[in-house]
Amino acid sequence: MEYTHLGRSGLSVSRLCLGTMNFGMEATEPDSFAIMDAAHDAGINFFDTANRYGGKTGPGGTETIVGNWFAQGGARREKTVLATKLYGGMPLNGRDDWPNTGKLSALNIRRALDASLTRLQTDYIDLYQFHHVDRDTPWDEIWQAMETAVAQGKILYAGSSNFAGWHLATAQEHARRRGFTGLVSEQSIYNLLVRDVELEVLPAAQANGIGVIPWSPLQGGLLGGVLGKERSGSRRTSGRAKESLDAHRDAIQQYEDLAAELGAEPGDVALAWLLHQPAVTAPIIGPRTGEQLAAGLRALDLTLDDDTLARLDAIFPGHKTAPEDYAW
Repeated sequence: MEYTHLGRSGLSVSRLCLGTMNFGMEATEPDSFAIMDAAHDAGINFFDTANRYGGKTGPGGTETIVGNWFAQGGARREKTVLATKLYGGMPLNGRDDWPNTGKLSALNIRRALDASLTRLQTDYIDLYQFHHVDRDTPWDEIWQAMETAVAQGKILYAGSSNFAGWHLATAQEHARRRGFTGLVSEQSIYNLLVRDVELEVLPAAQANGIGVIPWSPLQGGLLGGVLGKERSGSRRTSGRAKESLDAHRDAIQQYEDLAAELGAEPGDVALAWLLHQPAVTAPIIGPRTGEQLAAGLRALDLTLDDDTLARLDAIFPGHKTAPEDYAW
């Protein structure tokens, strides 16, 4: 397993991040335990979750599963760089619309953090992330709450998710004024089909020493060999997924043909492409089974030469940095 620093921090994380959103939704607790054990065996030390994840078990269920896995011992917690998130409203007496149970007020940061620590059965979180930008709470309030959490030893680093480039710049400027580290990471949707972050998010992240953690690297399976699976009858698409597939069918066919030419699985090519992007720290893989975890690991051994990278750019055109992308 290769490791890299998370942004400008001294924290070393694996080049793949284990996403846990399927734990409690598509994967049972025993299956989730097996996936996490296999991830550690493969050298993955970076796990990502969120307080809202839970699926069938309800919000908080995924953190509870991860916490139960930590409780088994064997230095599981010590070997894991643990990331979780807050923002969305959490149930309070059966309601998740009660005031101050969501977003990034100092009150909710305190409550949400303590609740996550309890579910995760740990006394600290390595990377505490804002799941979305809160336009109603001033940054001085947010950073004061995070500074307090750091001073209490409850978190070590702060990160963001789904931020625009100017949100990253604004957050960092307010942190600098306070003498605080600020953000060390940003989670954004980024894959061959969805490359909007190349306009401003990636440049802002690189300029501010923020590591990028892409989510949905296979774009809901569209980059995972969907046409081949469709022909074999092993996958059928419907709704928005079908609309997206139909809109990009020609490009996806070219992409799957290129993967076949390389002798690689399409999903491996998509992950490998992300690993070749200089701003990317670690794509998030969210396996439902051990087999899917093993498939994700194959991308670490796939090197794409300049010609292949250029062919992928031709199939799925990206963006130049703004404003050059749309102006002189």
